[in-house]
Amino acid sequence: MSLLNLVALLTFPQIAFAASDSSSSSSSSSSFTFNGFKSANLSLDGLAGIMPNGLLRLSNATKQQTGHAFYPSPFSFKTYSNSSALSFSTYFVFAIVPEFQPLGGHGMAFVIAPTRGLPGSLPSTYLGLFNESNNGNASNHIVAVELDTLKSSEFNDINDNHVGIDITGLESVLAKPTAYYDKKTGSFQNLTLNSGRPMQVWIEYDGPSQLFNVTLAPLDDAKPSIPLLSLRYDLSPIINQIMYVGFSAAPLLSSHYVLGWSFNINGMAQPLDLSQLPKLPRVGPKKQPKTLTVGLPVISIASLLLALFGVAYYARRKWKYAEVLEGWELDYVAHRFRYKDLYIATKGFKEKELLGSGGFGKVYRGVMPGSKIEIAVKRVSHESRQGVKEFVAEIVSIGRLRHRNLVPLLGYCRRKGELLLVYEYMPNGSLDKFLHDQPKFTLNWDQRFRVIKGVASGLLYLHEEWEQVVIHRDIKASNVLLDGELRARLGDFGLARLYDHGSDPQTTHVVGTLGYLAPEHTRTGKATTSTDVYGFGAFLLEVACGRRPVEPKASNEKAVLVEWVYSLWSKGEILGAVDPNLGNDYAQEEVELVLKLGMLCSHSRPEVRPRTRDIVRYLEGEVALPELSSLGLSATGLAFAYNEGFDDFANYNSSSTQTRFTGSSSIENSFISSGR
Repeated sequence: MSLLNLVALLTFPQIAFAASDSSSSSSSSSSFTFNGFKSANLSLDGLAGIMPNGLLRLSNATKQQTGHAFYPSPFSFKTYSNSSALSFSTYFVFAIVPEFQPLGGHGMAFVIAPTRGLPGSLPSTYLGLFNESNNGNASNHIVAVELDTLKSSEFNDINDNHVGIDITGLESVLAKPTAYYDKKTGSFQNLTLNSGRPMQVWIEYDGPSQLFNVTLAPLDDAKPSIPLLSLRYDLSPIINQIMYVGFSAAPLLSSHYVLGWSFNINGMAQPLDLSQLPKLPRVGPKKQPKTLTVGLPVISIASLLLALFGVAYYARRKWKYAEVLEGWELDYVAHRFRYKDLYIATKGFKEKELLGSGGFGKVYRGVMPGSKIEIAVKRVSHESRQGVKEFVAEIVSIGRLRHRNLVPLLGYCRRKGELLLVYEYMPNGSLDKFLHDQPKFTLNWDQRFRVIKGVASGLLYLHEEWEQVVIHRDIKASNVLLDGELRARLGDFGLARLYDHGSDPQTTHVVGTLGYLAPEHTRTGKATTSTDVYGFGAFLLEVACGRRPVEPKASNEKAVLVEWVYSLWSKGEILGAVDPNLGNDYAQEEVELVLKLGMLCSHSRPEVRPRTRDIVRYLEGEVALPELSSLGLSATGLAFAYNEGFDDFANYNSSSTQTRFTGSSSIENSFISSGR
């Protein structure tokens, strides 16, 4: 043994034997090779696991959680703590299998990190690598190569099928659409990450030249001579002396697999024996064995009886699961669910699966057969063919929205006189159940403030950060859902409208919920980002005060929430509006900010209301909220909108404050007929 190896053994004994696992075809103090993972001793957490055939599964499509798989022992990436980063190389074969073609979920990443498991990391857009507090923070010392199948505008992703080099954050230092160099054509050929087919990846860093290369290829191709990504970057300040290597995934409707993996410090990663790699799970139904022949007479009689029975059974099932499918819908077939699957998922739309109902339809909980994905299905009646065509076109566009504070709209289904919208299921239901009547438990102020900031972030994405402007038109507590960790998800895009940035939104129907409608909306019928801000203002007061915007049974002074809060503010007693259920356990400065911002957003003049981006900056403490007195607030300026032009609703009852108001006989007539 050389003196240098002896020193390494005494200093880092765990590294010296880092690749002694029995499943490795080769091992040394700085490398390992896994042709499958049958007997591999990996550090796994979350959804990660090793299947019986030796396939490493990082995630599955049934749960939105993280999955991590790390080599159990660390490696020395530097000779000593202040030296330059050493060269390293890794080679692996992976596959991303979507639950519904061609839809894909969030991708996966190869990661170099100072700890195993990446504690505190979040799923979805964070890929199980970071969270809201450490993303982009150099102190996390994380280097990753992401293989991403969704476009996240908040991280400036280039598209929904890209490879990126991430250094301490999810905004890639360098990213390109997924492709490989084909020597025969002399050009790059596209690859689809979520195709369900295995692919090869080579990741190499040359310490002396500080060159970081990432190369991809189909499974049966040799390594291309030109990498997809080539970046000169000194990793020495980022990488610690001792680091772990592994994989991370955070699924949504996709499963992520690694078939084989090799790694080497100061050398090239060893090639894999592709013939020894485990097979991916079969996608689709298994082939059924052929029926054995039992005699011509018996077969003839049985066939006739079966045929008669089959015709009757098929006719009954065809009627039971009948759907509407017209020629124009062929463009949207990838986003369409089968009615039969939704019927089975909701147990026939049984009342015990009912999550809620309102003026726009009933919502049911369901579990998709086969995949076991939890969904929420909204049933809506429709009549006009032209209106439904425009509605489906917008729903499919809205289904491409991806943000951590929005409820994903997965697709739709049409059947006879109804339309079904399919959303991702949120286990904690809507926020209003935690604010009104008899809640399961009271949300504390920290939880409420995080919900408010989450909704503001989602609204900013809709108004300014997506490729089109999305006007939600119905922001209220009952449309804010809470996931398993009580994070806010703005949902119910049934009334949303799209238009291009810089253009003028055109609509003449007044839709929304009484108490959240801006005055100019009820007069002109035109919904804008400013009318959404008005609804958000009512929502802010609702969360802080624990009261609905309009309480008909309350005294005249308290009937309209914004006017009551204004009266307390004008007397210097604004904290008297705080929800009594909070007691004294709240941050006074934050509560005052929310109440004042709620009044400012509720101003009757749209030009006085803040922009969505300014709202986020106020809530994050980046800028101070202007003094309300300087903006000319007055009792007249804050007058509520329900008295303006709608005398028929002067005597509405308490339940009417929780239903949508359209200015016509029904929501279907206003929304779906006459081209909306």
